[in-house]
Amino acid sequence: MSDPRSIPNPRTFKERFGALRTLRPFIAMVWRTSPNLTIGLLLLRLVRALVPIVSLYIAKLIIDDVVKLVQMPDRPATLQDWLQSGLLSYLGLLLAVEFALAVLSDLLARLGTLADSLLSERVTNASSVSLMEHAATLDLEDFEDAEFQDQLERARRQTSGRLTLLTQLFGQAQQIVTVASFVGGLLIYAPWLVVMLAVALLPMFWGEAHFNARTYTLDFGRTPERRELDYVRQTAASVETAKEVKVFGLNRFLIDRYRTLADEFYTANRRLAIQRASWGGALSTIGTIGYYVAYAYIVWRTLTGEFSIGDLTFLSGSFLRLRGLLENLLVTFSSTAAQALYLNDLFSFFDTRPEILSPPDPRPFPQPIRQGFTFEDVGFIYPGNEHWAVRHLSFTLKAGEVVALVGENGAGKTTLVKLLTRLYDPDEGRILLDGRDLCEYDLDGLRGNIGVIFQDFVRYNFTAGDNIAVGRIEARADAARVQRAAESSQADQVIARLLGGYDQRIGKRFKNGVELSGGEWQKIAIARAYMREAEVLILDEPTAALDARAEFEVFQRFKELSRGKTAVLISHRFSSVRMADRIFVLADGQVQAAGTHEELLAQPGLYAELFELQAAGYR
Repeated sequence: MSDPRSIPNPRTFKERFGALRTLRPFIAMVWRTSPNLTIGLLLLRLVRALVPIVSLYIAKLIIDDVVKLVQMPDRPATLQDWLQSGLLSYLGLLLAVEFALAVLSDLLARLGTLADSLLSERVTNASSVSLMEHAATLDLEDFEDAEFQDQLERARRQTSGRLTLLTQLFGQAQQIVTVASFVGGLLIYAPWLVVMLAVALLPMFWGEAHFNARTYTLDFGRTPERRELDYVRQTAASVETAKEVKVFGLNRFLIDRYRTLADEFYTANRRLAIQRASWGGALSTIGTIGYYVAYAYIVWRTLTGEFSIGDLTFLSGSFLRLRGLLENLLVTFSSTAAQALYLNDLFSFFDTRPEILSPPDPRPFPQPIRQGFTFEDVGFIYPGNEHWAVRHLSFTLKAGEVVALVGENGAGKTTLVKLLTRLYDPDEGRILLDGRDLCEYDLDGLRGNIGVIFQDFVRYNFTAGDNIAVGRIEARADAARVQRAAESSQADQVIARLLGGYDQRIGKRFKNGVELSGGEWQKIAIARAYMREAEVLILDEPTAALDARAEFEVFQRFKELSRGKTAVLISHRFSSVRMADRIFVLADGQVQAAGTHEELLAQPGLYAELFELQAAGYR
C-alpha cells in the first residue's frame, strides 16, 4: 500500500470527478439495503421536485387574474357582490390549488425526511456489517501493518460519515427535475437568461471543487495523526490504562500531546477555511451580479409591456429560484464529487484481498489426525523486517503427543504457532499435515480444529459464560459444554465466586461489570481452548499471571485432558514443561535440541543452562 502522504492532490477536474465512479457501487449498496424504501424515496422526491414550478405558475395566474379583476370598470363594490357575481370562482379555485400544494409540500417534506433517516440508518448498519465481514476475511499480516490500519480507519469513518451523501444524492435528483422545470419555463420567455445564469455560476462551482479536493487531500494525509489523536484520547481516559496513567502521572503528558496534535489539525484546517471563505465570497459575487443584470432585463421588458405583472412575478421568482437551485446544485455536485473521494476509501478497502485462502477444492481436516504435522525446512520473515523469524526449521509434531516449546524471547515460538494455524504462510519450505501440504486443506476446517490461546488473549467485556463460549461461539447456547470447559481450566472456581455466575459481566467497561485478577482472566481464557473440543490444543504462554503451583496444576490437567489429541504448550517455566512427551528447544529460529526433560538435562546446551539459571532462583 502507498504512503498516505504520497497521495497526490487531485488537480484536474478529471481527477477530482473521477472518484464519482464510486457512486455506482454506493447506489447499488443502497438499493440492496432496502429496494422498497429507495423506490418510495425516489417517488417522494419526484413529486416534491415538481411542486415549486407548479406553485409559482399558480401564483402567476392568481396575480394576472387579480390585475384583470382590479382593472374592470364596473367591478362589484362589496364582498357579497363579488361572490354573487361569480367573478371570484376562478380565483378561488386557484387559491384552493395553491393551498393544497402548500399542504402537500409540507407533507412530502416530512415523509421525505422520515424515509431519508430510515434509509440512511439502514445503509450505515449494512456498510458497517459489510466492513466487519470483509475485515474478517483479511490476513493477520494486514492488521499488523500500520498503513493498513490507516486504510481501515478511513474506511471505518466512511461507514458512518457518509450519511449526508445519501440525502445529498436524492436531493440532487430532486433538484435536477426542479431545475429542468424552471429552465423550461424560462426558455419560453428568454432563453439567453439561462445561459447567462449558468456562466455566472461556473466560477463558484470551480472554487468549490478546488477546495473540496484540497480538504480531502488534507484529511487523507493526516490519517496517521488522527489515529494517534484518537489513541491518545482513549489512553488518557479508559479503564484499561487508568492505573498506570495515575501511578506514573501521565495525565499532563497525554493532555499536552493531545493538545499539540489538535492544534496542528486546527491550524491546517483554519488556513484552508480562510482561503475557502475568501475565494468563495469573491466568486459568489459574480453570480449575484449576473442575477441582478437578468432581473433588470425582466423589469425593463415588463415596463415596455412585453411582460404582464404575473409574468414579472413568475419570471423573477423562477429566475431567483433557479439561481438558488443551480448554485446549490453545482456546489452540492462538487461536494458529492469530494464525498466520493472519501467514499473511495471505503470501496478501496473492500478491494483489499487476502492472500491466505482455501484452495478451490480443499481437503477436509483429517478426523482423527494420523501422522501429525511436519515442518520441512520452513523459513519465515515478518513483512518489513530484515531478520528471519524462523529459518531451516525442520521437525515433526506427531499425532497424539504433547510437545513443549521452550526458548528465550524472540526464538520463534509464537511464530511457529502462527504458521501452524496459517495466520501466516511460510516464505520458504512447507508444512505438512498427514503428508499433505497445509495449504491444501480447508482454511476454516483447519482453524476450527485447532484450539489456541495466545499470551495476549483478549479480555472480552462479555458475561463469564460468553467469554468461554467464544472458543466455539456456535455452541454458545450449550450450557453444559461451557461448564465442562470451565471445569477443565479450573475457571469454574473463579465463576463460582461471581455474584451472577456464568451470567455475570466481567471487565469494568460496562455497568455492573466485575474485574478479575490476571490469573482469573487466564483461567477463563484457557477454558476457550477446551470449549473448542479441537483435534489440536495449543497454549502459548497463557499462564504468565499464575503462580508456579497454579501453572503446574493447569498444565498437568492440560496433559490429562489432551490424551488422544495433538497438543503444544509454551512456557518459560521448566518445571511445567517437563511433563511433555517431547521438548523442542528453539534458538535463533531453529530447533537446537529435542528430547525429554531428562534427556535434555543430561546433555550440555541451552536447555540445561536455562534450567539451572531458573532453578537457582528458587534456592
